[in-house]
Amino acid sequence: MGTYAVIYTYTDDAASRDEHRPEHKVFLEDQYKAGRLRVSGPFGPESDPGALLVFEGDSVEDVAALLDQEPFYKRGLIADRDIRAWQIFFGGLQ
Repeated sequence: MGTYAVIYTYTDDAASRDEHRPEHKVFLEDQYKAGRLRVSGPFGPESDPGALLVFEGDSVEDVAALLDQEPFYKRGLIADRDIRAWQIFFGGLQ
């Protein structure tokens, strides 16, 4: 298993994100409880709308396949999704 940083850039459709946020949060909570999602959260209000998520997975393709099921992604609310292998040198995620 490797660690993968995922950067979401949201579309401008904040109303649809608000509508589907409960389902989005349930999906992420399920991934957290399963040990796949390590940490996640939106960027601050001064940034472009988006979020950072850190997952455990076997490959970029593995994480992408999982996130293809994510409610915001399925509904076209993610304008861009960047998944990168991430090597943690200092600190850690317990």
